[in-house]
Amino acid sequence: MYFEQFYLGCLAHASYMLASEGEAIVIDPQRDVEIYLEAAKQEGVRIRHIFESHLHADFVSGHKELAARTGATIYMGSAAGATFPHVGVKEDFQLRVGKIRIDALETPGHTPESICLVITDEEKSPRPWAVLTGDTLFIGDVGRPDLSKTHTPQQLAGLMYDSLHAKLLSLPDDVLVYPAHGAGSLCGRNMRAERSSTIGTERLTNYALQIRSRDEFIRQMTSNLPARPDYFLEDAAINRTGATSLTDLPELKPIAASELNAMLKAGAVAVDVRSGDEFAAGHVPGSINIALSGQFASWAGAVLGLSAKPVLIAETSEQLDEARVRLARVGIENLAGYLDAGTAGWSRAGFALQQLPQITVQELKSRLTSKGLKVLDVRREGEWDAGHISGADWYPLDRFKAALPSIEPGQPLAVHCKSGYRSVIACSLLQRAGYKNAINVVGGFDAWVEAKLPVESGAAVSA
Repeated sequence: MYFEQFYLGCLAHASYMLASEGEAIVIDPQRDVEIYLEAAKQEGVRIRHIFESHLHADFVSGHKELAARTGATIYMGSAAGATFPHVGVKEDFQLRVGKIRIDALETPGHTPESICLVITDEEKSPRPWAVLTGDTLFIGDVGRPDLSKTHTPQQLAGLMYDSLHAKLLSLPDDVLVYPAHGAGSLCGRNMRAERSSTIGTERLTNYALQIRSRDEFIRQMTSNLPARPDYFLEDAAINRTGATSLTDLPELKPIAASELNAMLKAGAVAVDVRSGDEFAAGHVPGSINIALSGQFASWAGAVLGLSAKPVLIAETSEQLDEARVRLARVGIENLAGYLDAGTAGWSRAGFALQQLPQITVQELKSRLTSKGLKVLDVRREGEWDAGHISGADWYPLDRFKAALPSIEPGQPLAVHCKSGYRSVIACSLLQRAGYKNAINVVGGFDAWVEAKLPVESGAAVSA
């Protein structure tokens, strides 16, 4: 049996390919499907089957394009209501491909239609080898239960408890666990960094599986959930009908600096995809920095929304191409164009660049001592509770799209996250809104801890 995990760091998304005797199966494919076609060619197999563990909400799947290009059959939980040709999967569904046997488990909880796939490599053993758990069971966590229009979070959390204890935990301890997401995904909140685990390890170490009472599980799973980005329900709707092929997207058009200047004055959105340091050194006033170096697609979806129609600002054509694909992965397809010649073209046209002040954690500590600076922590709640700078205000970046934090106009404000990626996004949003005193903390809270500066812990109170 051939088996491969494809991990997309930008979305913390894991997809899979299995093959036996010339036939291949792809599970939870990403939007750009060339990676699977290339792997199939290298292995000398044909992709004949595509499974979706559920209607993904955090990215747009490539199942429809992959099926069109290969003739493969798509399989999905029967409760999904998918409108494209597919096979609706229910409990006890089984598929045999060569020496591989796939047994489906209906595991509602993250979504009503969620399924898990138990894989048996009959060439080696009649016992189950692995289970592909989608967003039901993660490494160190379980899926969030608030992504349905038809079920309340409490109803889904109860179904999740039943799915975990009646089905997944009935599997042998040595069965490998391969989820659809890893640490950093918004589909859970406490995922570990490992890419796989075992049922036994999760039974012993996963906090959610230690909760014995169904009522207590429901309470904990529905309390203090991270903010759900608006685009999640939109992506699920796209996946229900199937996305268009990436090759059908129109070509990006160049936009002159003078035209962009007028567009920005009219309220257009410009996204600078360069690094935070490059953005800080000089950027188009009013542009938003979401660097390609981090979880670009997830934050673009959360900060911009799918209808933003942004203008891209980049230094190279390679950056533009990469940004385009990564935006399409979350459903941002309607782009206005790109700034011709980037920031250099902006300057040559006679327009001034804006800077973003930055300070080190040592400088921040010194200025805090003199009480000349406020601190804003834009990390998520669990990060804050685990440790934060004394006297800092807390307002997670997840909430910026709904409303910016309340800040005194003349107050200098040092903004930090874990390492500096999210804080530059936050500072750029504040600058775009007209706040002129934002300062980025280089290295974020990680640098603060590494410098052995004082930390306190406690429950978060939003700014």
